Amino acid sequence: MRLASVAVGSSLLLGVPCWAVWAQAPADSLQLHVLQQQAAEVDPRQQQFALLDRQTGLRIQNLSAERLPAFSAQAQAQYQSETFKVPSIGGIQLFPAPSKDSYDSRLEVEQSILDPTISVRKRVEQATLAQSQAGVRTELYALRQEVNEAFFGGALLAEQRRILALTITDLEQRLTEARVQVREGTALPSDTGTIQATLLLRRQDEAEVEARQRAMLIKLSQLVQRQLPASATFALPDLASQDAQARQGLDSLRARPEYQQFARTRELLSQQRDALSADQKPRLSAFGQAGYGRPGLNPISDTFHGYFLGGLVVRWAPWNWGSTGRARQALTLQTQIVASEEEAFTNRLTRQIQDDLADIDRLDTAQALDDQIVALREAVATETGLRLHEGVVTASEYVDRSTDLLQARLSRATHRVEQVEARARLLTTLGLEIQ
Repeated sequence: MRLASVAVGSSLLLGVPCWAVWAQAPADSLQLHVLQQQAAEVDPRQQQFALLDRQTGLRIQNLSAERLPAFSAQAQAQYQSETFKVPSIGGIQLFPAPSKDSYDSRLEVEQSILDPTISVRKRVEQATLAQSQAGVRTELYALRQEVNEAFFGGALLAEQRRILALTITDLEQRLTEARVQVREGTALPSDTGTIQATLLLRRQDEAEVEARQRAMLIKLSQLVQRQLPASATFALPDLASQDAQARQGLDSLRARPEYQQFARTRELLSQQRDALSADQKPRLSAFGQAGYGRPGLNPISDTFHGYFLGGLVVRWAPWNWGSTGRARQALTLQTQIVASEEEAFTNRLTRQIQDDLADIDRLDTAQALDDQIVALREAVATETGLRLHEGVVTASEYVDRSTDLLQARLSRATHRVEQVEARARLLTTLGLEIQ
């Protein structure tokens, strides 16, 4: 970590772009695309893919079970206040009057022969699974922007720490020289006080930046659910080529997971329409009963005996007072709602993309001037330092020039990190993987 800081600091002093140093990041540095993948992999919502799949599997098993025989048992005992009177001929009853109490126990079985709704209901369950999983992917994709913000925030703070360390080293050297000059009587004591106060202020800035960087590392650690070392470095990716490729296909890109979610929702609505049509078709099943009771199937018998019966049942409800038509209309309206949501989402992405493109172009222009500004500030600071050593200028004037150089360096580092961040944000907005 110390060697990396010195390398970056030397590049700043010599006017060499920091990008060359960033591009040579150590192998153990933090990689943006790796952090994004790890954050998604360890998110608790990853479990929902397997849970949703198991849930759908259970529902489909229940639907398959509807093709198997359905058994039921029933027992009944009843007492009625009166029964019909048995006519008599010549005072002779032809058969005994039925009892007021009756008993019946039976086993029923029903076997579905034709049910056109089962297969389409299975497709509805599969479509529901696909839509639910697409929704989980959409939620997980939002983690990328969180990782981006923490990563680039940490990267910028790391660069600020390095630049502040350079300034502190320079001020410490100037303070040592000023103290020697004061002892020799060639400088005023106030010069050391001015430099020392500025040095303390820079150390205070360094401590604040260090604390904020630790906070960013903690946030990243929470996202990837592993401890990131305080000495971790940030390897900024080179996204220029990906940026150029993405600009060529802005109008046709549909890589965001939200588009898959819209498509899966439309597929679900289509399967639900098919289910409505299948529900109006006839269903055929066979049934059978076996029982024991009194009077059984013979209403004039007054003894217990067994019985059985069987047959076919056709169920068909072609008319339901327009309920199916209204349900189809509701699904059509829902399809239109999904289309409007997709169009609104596309419009929002287009606005975000234009903002990202404007930021990238703005930062390109700013960086073209940053190196020149820093070079001029360095030349002025170097000359002022020499003049301070010769006693021509005061420490206050040197501190002012040193502060100007610090601000120029911080501005250059900020623009470079912000440019990479803007490109990463553009690719994330488009749904493209950062390499």
